[in-house]
Amino acid sequence: MENIEIEELFDEYVDFDTFSKSDFRVVRIKDCVAVPKSTKLLQFTLDDGTENERTILSGIHMYYEPEELIGKNVIAILNLPPRKMMGIDSCGMLMSSVYQENGEERLNLMIVDDNIPAGAKLY
Repeated sequence: MENIEIEELFDEYVDFDTFSKSDFRVVRIKDCVAVPKSTKLLQFTLDDGTENERTILSGIHMYYEPEELIGKNVIAILNLPPRKMMGIDSCGMLMSSVYQENGEERLNLMIVDDNIPAGAKLY
């Protein structure tokens, strides 16, 4: 692992009250498509445990093809304000790990066990 580089840890602390306002959940990927006119963005249709589907866009197309992610359970933060990307509202953010290996960026989506129900909260 001598060719692996990770970002330094933050020196600043986040107080518990601030952290506890973050709503991390398991979400199931119902559909995933490449966003037209974008080389980076994938559009996810997610089951977040509610009756409504949720849309999140993520710039991970260089690491994953849409069809390989359908049916997977991943981690998302859901209480971020919507952010318009390529004219589409992205309502949350998918969690990934990022590091450098041999000078090249690597990214891994946080995929979790299929037995965890959509909407399960992370603490």
